[in-house]
Amino acid sequence: MLHLWGRLSSINVRKVVLCAQVLGLELPRTDAGLAHGVVNTPEYRANNPNGLVPLLQDGDFTLWESNAIVRYLSARYGADTHALYPIDLVQRFNAERWMDWQQTTLNPAGSAAFRQWFRTPAEQRSAGVIAQSVAATEPLFALLDAHLARQPFMAGDALTMADIPIACEVHRWWGLPQPRPSWPHLERWYAGWLALPASRGVLDLPLS
Repeated sequence: MLHLWGRLSSINVRKVVLCAQVLGLELPRTDAGLAHGVVNTPEYRANNPNGLVPLLQDGDFTLWESNAIVRYLSARYGADTHALYPIDLVQRFNAERWMDWQQTTLNPAGSAAFRQWFRTPAEQRSAGVIAQSVAATEPLFALLDAHLARQPFMAGDALTMADIPIACEVHRWWGLPQPRPSWPHLERWYAGWLALPASRGVLDLPLS
């Protein structure tokens, strides 16, 4: 019933795959986007008019936007067996808050450095653009470190859907070939992710 379109080199596709693996779901995937094409075909655009990845199909239902897909999978397939989608309204919107923050604040700050290192030819790379991205991103990771000094997971005492997009951002930022400060609480939290079998094939992949 489930199928995903998108390449694993996309942080947004990695979020969905990581969520599915935490839930123990079988999620067949078709590479799409960039060199793989697919996203500009009429068939794909009929289901995702943005022409972006990921795109999830669950039976007759299709869904785009990565964090929306993570929420959907967590609610539909994990409500009874996992705590990814909190039942308590306060806990749920605590998780929702961090997911929105990832998408609107953390991701835009770090994307420029990633694009310079991995999407821009070396002779065209701008040290200034990278430096601006670092200056915008490092205070946000310091904020995360301070937050995780007070609790083990993003939304409290248990792993929730909020941890998934943040983990993928950490994976991307720490995979850049540049120095970074030490954030001990964030490092403890991320080491916990890497110890989970569900992280394999996602958080242990090199960037590309």
